[in-house]
Amino acid sequence: LLPILQVPVLRPMDLMVEATPRRVFANAHTYHINSISVNSDYETYMSADDLRINLWNFEITNQSFNIVDIKPANMEELTEVITAAEFHPHHCNTFVYSSSKGTIRLCDMRTSALCDRHAKFFEEPEDPSNRSFFSEIISSISDVKFSHSGRYIMTRDYLTVKVWDLNMENRPIETYQVHDYLRSKLCSLYENDCIFDKFECVWNGSDSVIMTGSYNNFFRMFDRNTKRDVTLEASRENSKPRAILKPRKVCVGGKRRKDEISVDSLDFSKKILHTAWHPSENIIAVAATNNLYIFQDKVN
Repeated sequence: LLPILQVPVLRPMDLMVEATPRRVFANAHTYHINSISVNSDYETYMSADDLRINLWNFEITNQSFNIVDIKPANMEELTEVITAAEFHPHHCNTFVYSSSKGTIRLCDMRTSALCDRHAKFFEEPEDPSNRSFFSEIISSISDVKFSHSGRYIMTRDYLTVKVWDLNMENRPIETYQVHDYLRSKLCSLYENDCIFDKFECVWNGSDSVIMTGSYNNFFRMFDRNTKRDVTLEASRENSKPRAILKPRKVCVGGKRRKDEISVDSLDFSKKILHTAWHPSENIIAVAATNNLYIFQDKVN
């Protein structure tokens, strides 16, 4: 008798995604890594923690070069920490890093092996009339991003997004208010630690629109050409597949219109810290707590 031929049967199963490390680059940081940026030479990348920035070669996993070190001899003298860092998109020798003091330093690796001396220093003078107990905390920069053109850098602090021209160090050329209605809430945001949240910011492919997150699962978009801005919400209730997102508005005191939400009823546990924009198309990814939303421009 011939054996019965068993044919494999395809059974539908849930898609499982696993991340498997190809290489492990280890033992170079004492503190939490806050930034990783690939260089335009595609041979090296840098990693930054609170006090140091290291340069790695993709082929060498057990050795890195320290290119920035702001650790003082006495840790009690520490006045600022590194919050974010990124390589220039076209010039492999240039990178920027931001600090908790609201400053940005542009460094050139051609000048010396250790880039403790910056080539350019970007800082906006503080308006004395706006000075408060929270000024230093909310001026800390949580993200810095080069534009795709390499001409501008964008920074995000707690309340604003700023665009800087690389040729002008003393003030930003554009400032966008992300959630100015929270100024009156800074005390309670300090008490619940939300004031230390680190929001990211991102450019669209043509550098004409910028996006960043906020609370209540809101995210903001600013059109640099028309100066228009919009607040959108990423939530399961409002985000059915192929549904068009409606702009949201927050009201501060007074009468609340039907389609507005009061600043007192915002949910500060729902925050959008991470956002990404497709390099060439109008497709965005928004991470709202443990949910990932992908939106795209209206398709006919």
